[in-house]
Amino acid sequence: MKLSDFDFELPEELIAQHPTEKRDNSRLLILHKNTGEIEHRHFYDIINYLKPGDVLVRNNSKVIPARLYGTKKDTGAKVEVLILKMQGDICECLCGNAKAIKTGTVIEFSDKLYGECIERKEEGIRIFRMHSQGIFLEVLNEIGLMPTPPYIHEKLQDKDRYNNVYARINGSAACPTAGLHFTEELIEKIKEKGIEVLDLTLHVGLGTFKPVKEDNIEDHVMHSEYYSMSADTAERLNLAKKEGRRIIAVGTTSTRTLETVMNRFGEFRECSGDTAIFIYPPYEFKAIDAQITNFHLPKSTLIMMIAAECSREMILNAYRIAIENKYRFFSFGDSMFIDNE
Repeated sequence: MKLSDFDFELPEELIAQHPTEKRDNSRLLILHKNTGEIEHRHFYDIINYLKPGDVLVRNNSKVIPARLYGTKKDTGAKVEVLILKMQGDICECLCGNAKAIKTGTVIEFSDKLYGECIERKEEGIRIFRMHSQGIFLEVLNEIGLMPTPPYIHEKLQDKDRYNNVYARINGSAACPTAGLHFTEELIEKIKEKGIEVLDLTLHVGLGTFKPVKEDNIEDHVMHSEYYSMSADTAERLNLAKKEGRRIIAVGTTSTRTLETVMNRFGEFRECSGDTAIFIYPPYEFKAIDAQITNFHLPKSTLIMMIAAECSREMILNAYRIAIENKYRFFSFGDSMFIDNE
């Protein structure tokens, strides 16, 4: 398939610049993938499309204040750094003006934090050893900025709104935004209805939001992202599969993790590692039955994934209808439920 097969015209005014006042008041487009039928609802109506026995799987990764601004110690030149992955004080970062950052370059971010480049990688990526006065994450929370996407021009008033209410595990450079619509109250109602809610972790990095540049999409190479699945989650998912109950992924990152594990083992297992799975049509989903997702960028790996879940034509038609009905797009935008019933 060609990159142009996943393009569409989107009026700029439909790119959401801020979240809805209440998370679950966002709009919800229901796409019945077996028939192509479309319904228009609000997100709090999602509970009416879930049934007892369903398993809702969500990504509990938490966005860190991963955007840092600093200066090169030797020249005073300004540098922007986005932390993509972190392991202790070792961080993989996407750097502006990366050509000027060589091994040994020191970037001063504040009087409490500086980073030393210890390895150069391709595509503007550098590995830094961070040196902080105090606990690194605490310093990062103090001086770092939330890495909202470049198409959001308004300043985020409440940084908690760029995290899901159930986010627990620090490590993402961008929010798994399909979960932004859930409130604690809605989650409790879902559980009370008999829907099982399970967590896994995928730290969102460059793999999720790196643009596709190759005209033949099969030539696109995904960056890897860290994921983990607990023994309890794996056991419950395997039981659901055995009993024929639906597994519904909250977002493309949950889908990537579930499909990665199932592709590797043929079942769900306690595991962790890196995934660079790239899902595009045609693809046979082995783990999920349905998916809650936001409206994605044209020509992105995310729209390719959801097109694989039904069809390219069906997704582009749903997007056309969403645009006609002035749904809000991208991170702070509205939601879609790709239902298999």
